[in-house]
Amino acid sequence: MSKMENVGASLARRAVLYRMVMADHVCPWGLKSLHLLKSKGYEVDDRHLTSREAIDAFKARHGVETTPQTFINGERIGGHDDLKRFFGGKIRAPGETTYVPVVVLFALTALAALALSTSQFGTPFTARAAEWFIGLSMVVLALLKLQDVEKFSAMFLNYDLLSRRWVPYASLYPFLEAGAGVLMLSDRLTWLSAPVALFIGVEGAVSVFKAVYIDKRELKCACVGGSSNVPLGFVSLTENLMMVAMAIWMGQMLV
Repeated sequence: MSKMENVGASLARRAVLYRMVMADHVCPWGLKSLHLLKSKGYEVDDRHLTSREAIDAFKARHGVETTPQTFINGERIGGHDDLKRFFGGKIRAPGETTYVPVVVLFALTALAALALSTSQFGTPFTARAAEWFIGLSMVVLALLKLQDVEKFSAMFLNYDLLSRRWVPYASLYPFLEAGAGVLMLSDRLTWLSAPVALFIGVEGAVSVFKAVYIDKRELKCACVGGSSNVPLGFVSLTENLMMVAMAIWMGQMLV
């Protein structure tokens, strides 16, 4: 490669980044942009905006509303999301549906159950591990709902049949799910936890099946809380059927 080509390649890998770095606040998206540029092999001219006046003047000069802002070869790329898109990354649109929360949740509860089984029995694959998986999943799902019961109940009322007849059930549901899950994990009061899990599981499964597969409604699932973008369907149906299966299994253990 010639000297001129080396200079051209060097210039092509240079970026100017303007980001907020004040005494009481360092913009996290500026740090993310800086890291992204360096990870892509760019030499970064990191320019700090250290006062509100400097930030406002920069925004006015470039006609932008936010910082950070990245420039590559004199062309403004934009903020962190724009920079990520520039490098071929995907940015999820506001309100876009995703199964990521439930995949992560069930993966972690499964790993936790396998770890507990290994600790207690020396092997991850036991019947108790399956029980722990369902119990842990119920507790974590309830925890997400209980973070904002009002939001959850409002979303739940969109499709739950019993809640529409008796509105307080929408707020009571996560407490019942949490209680049943904790009792299942403790292997105590099965005579109470099994019927509760069976009731809320069957009622929930019927509600979801009617809303999605009979009425053909496109709704957001309340299964991971009221701010969820998970579509109502097989995830919520699976949650309810898991509770039904666990309740039947534990009921048989009592006989």
